[in-house]
Amino acid sequence: VQLQASGGGLVQAGDSLRLSCAASGRDFSNNVMAWFRQAPGKEREFVAVISGSGGTTFIPDSLKGRFTISRVNAKSTLYLQMNTLKPEDTAVYFCAAGQQGIIYAKRNRENAGKYEYWGQGTQVTVSS
Repeated sequence: VQLQASGGGLVQAGDSLRLSCAASGRDFSNNVMAWFRQAPGKEREFVAVISGSGGTTFIPDSLKGRFTISRVNAKSTLYLQMNTLKPEDTAVYFCAAGQQGIIYAKRNRENAGKYEYWGQGTQVTVSS
């Protein structure tokens, strides 16, 4: 599976962005897909995950209400809609693909090491 993230940029606090992750290779719908982010000097942080069918999603409480994850399997594309962006959202955002089973346990779905495939990352910078 090859993943290509896009859609990042420089925005002001309060703005919105939609990130995309285009996948190629194996059947896209067989994979759990997730977004992680990494700010300078910090560890990679879990942002959101979605099941292969798109029917199940998990987002940390700290981001819930502002971030939404979705996918269109017919287009082999994953999305992250980010609203009311804050300067602390500034980071490189990565998409990742993993096996279906990891979504069922929090310790797995939020663990970057459980994901087999990664995109190259897209920079999001939010100015105050």
